[in-house]
Amino acid sequence: MMQGLSPLRLALSRCRGGFAAVAGFSFVINLLVLSTSIYMLQVYDRVLPGRSVETLVYLTLIAAAALAAMGALEFFRSRLLVQLGTWIDRVLSPQVLGRGLENALRGSSYRTEALRDLATLRGYLGGGGIMALFDAPWMPLYLGFIFLLHPLLGLLALGGAIVLFCLALANNALTAGTLKQANADSARAYQAADAGFRNAEVIDGMGMGGVLARRWDAANASVLALQTTASDWAGLINAFTKPFRMFLQVAVLGLGAWLSLRHEVSPGAMIAASIIMSRALAPVEQAIATWKQTTAAREAWRRLDRMFEAPSLRPPGMELPRPQGRLSVEAVAYTPAGAKEPVLRNLSFVVPPGQVLAVIGPSAAGKSTLARLIVGMLSPQQGRVRLDGVDVFSWNRTDFGSYVGYLPQDVELFPGTIRENIARMEQGDPAEIVAAARMAGVHEMILRLPNGYDTEIGEQGSVLSGGQRQRIGLARALYRRPALVVLDEPNSNLDAVGEEALNQAIAAMKEAGSTVVIVAHRPSLMVNVDCVLVLNDGQPQMFGPRDGVLAQLRRPEQQSAAPQVRVVSSERTGS
Repeated sequence: MMQGLSPLRLALSRCRGGFAAVAGFSFVINLLVLSTSIYMLQVYDRVLPGRSVETLVYLTLIAAAALAAMGALEFFRSRLLVQLGTWIDRVLSPQVLGRGLENALRGSSYRTEALRDLATLRGYLGGGGIMALFDAPWMPLYLGFIFLLHPLLGLLALGGAIVLFCLALANNALTAGTLKQANADSARAYQAADAGFRNAEVIDGMGMGGVLARRWDAANASVLALQTTASDWAGLINAFTKPFRMFLQVAVLGLGAWLSLRHEVSPGAMIAASIIMSRALAPVEQAIATWKQTTAAREAWRRLDRMFEAPSLRPPGMELPRPQGRLSVEAVAYTPAGAKEPVLRNLSFVVPPGQVLAVIGPSAAGKSTLARLIVGMLSPQQGRVRLDGVDVFSWNRTDFGSYVGYLPQDVELFPGTIRENIARMEQGDPAEIVAAARMAGVHEMILRLPNGYDTEIGEQGSVLSGGQRQRIGLARALYRRPALVVLDEPNSNLDAVGEEALNQAIAAMKEAGSTVVIVAHRPSLMVNVDCVLVLNDGQPQMFGPRDGVLAQLRRPEQQSAAPQVRVVSSERTGS
């Protein structure tokens, strides 16, 4: 029955026992609340007329014990709700993070907001808003008790409850839509601000700070206006709710006094009715006071549920043995989301294990897209990309990542130490970390830093130069000698020394038997290349041994006469 549930609904279904316990605590708590009213009835109707001190002492002890038990149950209920919220967060946060990464690959903006939504749900479970939901079902119990005291008192309490319930509905109608819009606008404003922070150097260098501030101010002003409108309506409702509830208590006392003068109820019943009605209406008043949090939690639930209901980017996949490194691209065509024309089409080639392929071509030819397809970040609409015959997109990502190294065109390092970044944010084996750094030619440079491999590099490697970031990114790609290494313009920020180290790293990987794919612009990276793929406008223009393809590229007159060059098997290449 639970197989079709999303992870969010499945996690909540597994908490049913905990929520049932919370409901049981609420039932007992709300029964014990009646102890004060019963105490008042007994004091006014038995103790005072009978002048019995002994009865008063026993009644007081019983009431004190009931209130102590109620306090203990309130603590256990609150603690249980906090633990349920924490458990749900711990169970779902890895899945929410994974779905957020998938959304980032899809180009969706709902990423870090999903983690904030999960935190909102956790906070709501431990707050007062959900307490009102568990206490509200026991309102009929209190109203029934008041009816037992006198039908007129019951009708007055029921009428007051109906008015407060209508106020709660009005509060929702007047604020829910506005708060939803404000939350959406706020998320977009913060996303724009985060983009500005990530590009602080460009903004500062080109004097764009004023423009960014004005755009933020306009977006923030719109959010504040919506939130102010919602707060004004909620304040208006609250301003009427509290005096009205106090008036109801006055009215109950007045009606009770009138009925007492007519000898229809006792003075104790008058006091008890006032206390019980206050408790009966408390959940409604609390729900109105926490309506903003309830609305936020409800919207967070809906967004998370929609995210989990969307199909996963890829199946989980099973773990497979380390591949040999045979890369095959089979009739691949890829069109980005929202685009009309494919970026790649009619693309087929094979690279045997241990060989180095260079992908060259003009800008916007589809080279970086091909690199992403090879490492399984994207899935082609047609054809397949396979490593040792296995579709790279459907391969288990954790398993696949241990066999693949990838250096993107824009190198992103993570906050932490150089050691952690090379080891892909794991503790890592020091020997393997140093081996990867040596292979990338960055070991000596790391040792010259203040704390060596334990140097904190800051946000996005801010303490490093562009060339240093790229070489540490290369070491990360070479960590544990992967079977397949994909390097997207790995020398874009390197000087002559860095390029020499890069060529040595490529030679070392080739000697170790790794298959290497290089997206290159400079001929200096062709030293260790076995075969070359030339892309033009998303289509393969040439593919074959390095020397043959480069010779063809040097004869433009022959290319114009015969643009389609015969594809030569890369197995015949020579370095």
